[in-house]
Amino acid sequence: MPSPFFATIFLLMLIIGTFVSCTEGAPRAFFVFGDSLVDNGNNNYLLTSARADSPPYGIDYPTHRPTGRFSNGFNIPDLISQELGAESTLPYLDPELTGDKLLIGANFASAGIGILNDTGIQFANIIRISTQLQNFEQYQARVSALIGEEQTERLVNGALVLITLGGNDYVNNYFFTPVSARRLQYNLQDFSVYIISEYRKILMRLYDLGARRVLVTGSGPLGCVPSSLASRSVNGECAEEPQRASAIFNPLLVQMIQGLNQELGSDIFVAANAMEMQNDFIKNPQAFGFVTSKIACCGQGPYNGIGICTASSNLCPNRDLYAFWDPFHPSERANKIIVQTLLTGSDKYMTPMNLSTIMAIDSL
Repeated sequence: MPSPFFATIFLLMLIIGTFVSCTEGAPRAFFVFGDSLVDNGNNNYLLTSARADSPPYGIDYPTHRPTGRFSNGFNIPDLISQELGAESTLPYLDPELTGDKLLIGANFASAGIGILNDTGIQFANIIRISTQLQNFEQYQARVSALIGEEQTERLVNGALVLITLGGNDYVNNYFFTPVSARRLQYNLQDFSVYIISEYRKILMRLYDLGARRVLVTGSGPLGCVPSSLASRSVNGECAEEPQRASAIFNPLLVQMIQGLNQELGSDIFVAANAMEMQNDFIKNPQAFGFVTSKIACCGQGPYNGIGICTASSNLCPNRDLYAFWDPFHPSERANKIIVQTLLTGSDKYMTPMNLSTIMAIDSL
């Protein structure tokens, strides 16, 4: 009869073997960092005004209930998970993120944050990018306790990572007030160069933490969102200064990523030009089946672009006809167009390759 010691060792080996087999046959893990465009509900667990956990958010989600996603339904990470053949990653703060759920990956994003620590201070308690990266370290320690350090390293190295930052550094920092501290410090070009240099440090930290395939999205067309049209537009045209910010930021991001990859000797980072992607359906919404790209589905005031989306806001009956769900965020259908461009887009949108090419290369 085996001793209790050997019985315990055998049981531990059986448990570890089960987790290892789960990771080998499962879709690659997926990790998400960034702001409200990709937050799956971390801010639900924080005392902050940057939340999307009340109706009508989530009206088109499978449960028809708010989840903390800044969308009427699925957001970009959800749609990428579907392309990976995986279930959506849970928010890192979700108490259900335990056991084999950890092996799917995790969403560390938090609405309101930026590249800079002074971005989004008006939202008080949000998970800044430095803390998101600390949480990623903590995540790896938790997974190591389940499947061991070597398997954890393999899981992280083989994962797809999405990071979305930059828009808030303009909207909720540089342009937040007519005279902001950052505006007094920098002109728009120099501020953009500065935040790109800070973004580079963040990406290198991700690399140091084991990320080897990272999708980095640029800023969308900030001057064309309903919020900008309501507060800064002349005759419904895209607001000039925020639009110029996006036009500066995206090429600088691509240039920085090309330099990083060259330095590392591998295509670790992939740049997605979100401005070009969204400009397509903003300039010609009818070609994409939208009735408008100017008016948010949910909101109030001109272009439904004032304030936030609440239960008392105007609400369109058919969200699929609107490019924007609320004053800042694309609708689920617009997110689907963005993800399709991530997957199959030309070098106009994706540098140095699109997501389909990445998946094909990494499956070899």
